[in-house]
Amino acid sequence: MITGLTKFINLYLAPLLSLTSIILIVLAYLAPSLVLATKVALLTVTPSTSLTQPTDISGNNVDGPSIFFGALGSCSRSNNGADVACQPATASPHYDLSVLPSSAPTLINAPTTTTPGFIAVALGFTVIFFILFTLTAFRSKLGAKLGGAMDTPNVQRATAWIGLLGFMIGFTSFLVLRMWFGKAVEDFNDAILKGGQGSPALVAATSNGFIMIYVAYAFYAVPLVSSLAKLHVMSGKA
Repeated sequence: MITGLTKFINLYLAPLLSLTSIILIVLAYLAPSLVLATKVALLTVTPSTSLTQPTDISGNNVDGPSIFFGALGSCSRSNNGADVACQPATASPHYDLSVLPSSAPTLINAPTTTTPGFIAVALGFTVIFFILFTLTAFRSKLGAKLGGAMDTPNVQRATAWIGLLGFMIGFTSFLVLRMWFGKAVEDFNDAILKGGQGSPALVAATSNGFIMIYVAYAFYAVPLVSSLAKLHVMSGKA
């Protein structure tokens, strides 16, 4: 039973989780400028009286401007019924904050320098790792020549290192964004609170894009640990 479970994890579950992690990372990286404009974001500014009138439970659903921030740009709308306008995606975005009222507190207008570029590099490593890991997992079905090549220590070592680099660079880059956006949210909401009822009815919050990233890298860890374990076993046999 243990042997069958191990085979299932290495042959089927681990490659599937690796592919799923790539899809989730790509969606979180491209949103909202290119995909899922109002569905996925790393940070949002939305209309709400939760800060200006925290005791008014019935008035939290208000109309007003909204902005959805991502790693490559932002999308915005002037009110709840307006069309969403998105910036062109770029690795060096400057967020469009023009829909916010002039009385709104200062908010970030760009992510940390080079972070989107590092995420793109990490994605490249992640895709290569997925391809190599899948080939090594199914090496017995690739024929004697190609299967033998995939079973060599150099290929196993390269696969593990590429996977580790993709994980470390990508996860670290998103953690930097999380800290950057988290500080922006805290400062923005503190300024709204200090202004009291005279402040615009807005609230900032980190959004579901980061949840997708946490899930993606949890999935990524399974094939990565499997690859590192195989490398350890092979080094012990050498």
